[in-house]
Amino acid sequence: MATTVGDFIVERLYQWGVRRMFGYPGDGINGVFGALNRSKEKIEFIQARHEEMAAFMASACAKFTGDLGVCIATSGPGAAHLITGLYDARLDHQPVLAIVGQQARSAIGGHYQQEVDLSSLFKDVAGDFVHQAATPAQVRHLIDRAIRIAKANRTVTAIILPNDLQDLPYEEPPQKHGTIHSGIGFRPARTIPHAGDLQAAADILNQGERVAILVGAGALNATDEVMAVADRLNAGAAKALLGKAVLPDDLPWVTGSIGLLGTKASWDLMRDCDTLLMIGSGFPYSEFLPEEGSVKAVQIDISPSMLSLRYPMDVNLVGDAGETLKALLPLLIQKDEKWRKTVEKHVSKWWKTLEERAHAEANPVNPQRITWELSSRLPDRAIITSDSGSCANWYARDLKIRRGMKASLSGGLASMGAAVPYAIAAKFAHPDRPVIGLVGDGAMQMNNMAELITVSKYWSNWEDPCFVICVFNNEDLNQVTWEQRVMEGDPKFDASQQIPNVPYHRFAELIGLKGLYVDRPENVGPAWEEALASERPVLLEVKTDPEVPPLPPHITFQQMQKITQTLAKGDSREIGIIKGTARQLFGSFWPGGTSV
Repeated sequence: MATTVGDFIVERLYQWGVRRMFGYPGDGINGVFGALNRSKEKIEFIQARHEEMAAFMASACAKFTGDLGVCIATSGPGAAHLITGLYDARLDHQPVLAIVGQQARSAIGGHYQQEVDLSSLFKDVAGDFVHQAATPAQVRHLIDRAIRIAKANRTVTAIILPNDLQDLPYEEPPQKHGTIHSGIGFRPARTIPHAGDLQAAADILNQGERVAILVGAGALNATDEVMAVADRLNAGAAKALLGKAVLPDDLPWVTGSIGLLGTKASWDLMRDCDTLLMIGSGFPYSEFLPEEGSVKAVQIDISPSMLSLRYPMDVNLVGDAGETLKALLPLLIQKDEKWRKTVEKHVSKWWKTLEERAHAEANPVNPQRITWELSSRLPDRAIITSDSGSCANWYARDLKIRRGMKASLSGGLASMGAAVPYAIAAKFAHPDRPVIGLVGDGAMQMNNMAELITVSKYWSNWEDPCFVICVFNNEDLNQVTWEQRVMEGDPKFDASQQIPNVPYHRFAELIGLKGLYVDRPENVGPAWEEALASERPVLLEVKTDPEVPPLPPHITFQQMQKITQTLAKGDSREIGIIKGTARQLFGSFWPGGTSV
């Protein structure tokens, strides 16, 4: 049988190293799916329940492997559904290729069924490269360029394939004017700054007496190098949310997360330092960094566009984090431990505060207790995912990452609905590793429940069955509820915030998974132990208190004014707000304070 364009596409993707793609079928992309079938699973196809989830899986696959993620969908609505997951990849700088179908070339422009101007639709999210194929000979260089650009620029690219083109015999481009003869292969360059720039950075860091380090996702492969530089400078280190796995939390000088979801120790670190070293981070909230002009600052980033974007740096270093830190280390002078000892005291005090807050009384279960109890029970090499929403607060603060673990969530986009598809992608990327996903009930109802069916379909093929999704069930879109109260000074709007109570654990049982339900705080730890020891995937549902406030590390006068306005206007959960806030604020200072 002659090789079709679809057959060539599958083979070319395989030559580029693609071994898995996530998606959903449809007649607009049937030519490629037929080729996938004929290839005898040369490239594994993972069928998601929804194209948006497939795009999230491709994004997470890139995050957890460091390589290209690929998603595929049909024309019209199938292609449109990919957009949110693709923006997640774009905003978090992940290499992802989207392959989508289109109506027949002769029908385009005729208001045909499912005809959407996909080039325009993808032009922003895949702005570095999105093109629609017109001839068989064109497909070769479209694939080659899309993959190379995605890898080189760590971004999203897209190829649009009219359905009639996919079934045509494939033709190599002829050797004549006006044709393109592309090839495969890409390896990132070793990028380090100029020697003079490295010395300028070292001079600033050597002069500083109180150095703070902020690491992000760009430093995930530079743990040893970050630790070496931090020890030379006797610095403290905070972690942006996407950089949670850069440094283990058992290091006494690691202050944890920074920002609205961050720690008091990270707030103190940035407030008291005199020098800042930012490594591979696009952390967006400048109010949690030192005040502009108050400290000397150095930034390392592989992307020049991210330099001096959050803070006006004195020295900007374009380079790979690990390679740049290796080159910088010999230029640094060993500092004494005075500053670090101060940082360590703040860190130690903060962990005690978190423990007390996690064990504060709640109705019925304190959500912080869930992640606190999980930390000490996390299996080695675990991969943890989190959704957006209030559960991300407890993931960011209470969960202690150890060396060798991986963790991620939707960072730049902060989209709801990413936790379960992220966890599924993590399990396919690393089937021998335990995977835990943390998700709120809002995101679970939005789109994550359906992806449990995907888990049910595939889990028996996984080398290690340890896969746990924990649902924080508080019947509230909790993060937004607290944002309404604290940022707007408005009481909870029940019509928008209250959501139905769903027995998530029973749904899991209906589709062949294990379901666990907890509504007593003393049962949280044992439930984690049972879930992590299960021989099949588990849905752990915990009934949590929506009135435990996700307090920022530093409460401003304006925020206190807003919450006072909220109470003055009358909130449907007013008593719960007062009790929950009091327990969190005062429980760590007053003996018996948790009985408020």
